[in-house]
Amino acid sequence: MIGNSATVLPLRDHRASRRTLYFTRGELNQLLGLYSRNVARGVWRDYAIDHRDGQALFSVFRHTHESAAYTIVKSLGQSAAQAPGEAVFLVLSGRQRLHIGNTLAEALEYFRAKLSVIPGARR
Repeated sequence: MIGNSATVLPLRDHRASRRTLYFTRGELNQLLGLYSRNVARGVWRDYAIDHRDGQALFSVFRHTHESAAYTIVKSLGQSAAQAPGEAVFLVLSGRQRLHIGNTLAEALEYFRAKLSVIPGARR
């Protein structure tokens, strides 16, 4: 017979170790502005906001039931060139890193050229 031993871990210890990162109001305005322009053009149809340990993610979808076309990730920087707690912004397509910026505006520059010439997109 196996003993009934269990380890009890205080939930506050687990929560304290997680670092939840959020988009600021200004960042959300930039993201939703880009999203709404592309919805109006018929390029994107849906979005999702998610949070992981030390990351905030804004994903956009061309079709509701597909995987994300692009994900903009705000992440706490890990490089020596960044100050502790300073965020970095990534533009991903699937697992492929397309662009990186120290500010959200820098990261969103990727879309300025990329999405202005999408074949079949309505203007």
